[in-house]
Amino acid sequence: MNTSTSQGTALITGASSGIGAIYADRLARRGYDLILVARNQNRLEALAARLRDETGRSVEILPADLNDDADLRRVETILRTNTAIAVLVNNAGIGGAAPLLASDIDAMDRMIRLNVLALTRLTYAAAPAFVARGGGTIINIASIVAISPEMLNGVYGGTKAFVLAFSQSLHHELSDKGMRIQAVLPGATATEFWDIAGLPVNNLPAEIVMSAQDLVDTALAGLDQGETVTIPSLEQKSEWDAYDAARRAMAGKLSRTKPATRYNVGSEKGSRDSREPAQY
Repeated sequence: MNTSTSQGTALITGASSGIGAIYADRLARRGYDLILVARNQNRLEALAARLRDETGRSVEILPADLNDDADLRRVETILRTNTAIAVLVNNAGIGGAAPLLASDIDAMDRMIRLNVLALTRLTYAAAPAFVARGGGTIINIASIVAISPEMLNGVYGGTKAFVLAFSQSLHHELSDKGMRIQAVLPGATATEFWDIAGLPVNNLPAEIVMSAQDLVDTALAGLDQGETVTIPSLEQKSEWDAYDAARRAMAGKLSRTKPATRYNVGSEKGSRDSREPAQY
């Protein structure tokens, strides 16, 4: 049992099972009190009882469906007003494995609302409060499909690309204000995610599937090492660094007065177009 002084409170979404439940366990053992958010109240109660018993930490549960506007607003309010909260883990999300043409657009809409809208609103509730208190940590669970969207459903890949880009922008804007921002890009992980996505995990090659425990432990090690982007399966960090460096090097070449010469666009048309309002 951990009777040490609390490190603060961590609010974790999607906390009733899988990656979220492991984050709850690990952060409680690091000395954090917890607020656990998920739809399944029975699972939340069971997890909270175990963690209180094993760690001695305070564990609150907040049954909520983040695709429900009223529930989402309740969680936002807690993030704005609970001054003990020091960590937000945006883990809640759903995926899809079906090709785009075989996908249900209403299911894709729900995916976007949860993976993008809810994550964004919770982050915007937490970040100003963290900055006002001198710091805090936001961990956003993305996916390797953020940089390899051909692997699974394209809408799912698009939502996770948003999470990655959003996290990088947050780091750029907030790292000098005492904030730690981390995007975690798991590969295939042994959780219920795959059953919900329509591709049970036992259909995947065993050599590409990581346990949720190893995933979270690696992600937290990356956080401890100061990584903004953590890819738990990537052996050589230099490969990500090279990828990111190439992206940054190209940034200064993306917006210029004249079209690239490879398009063979005449100077007269280029001059006429330059008078139009800039769009990005």
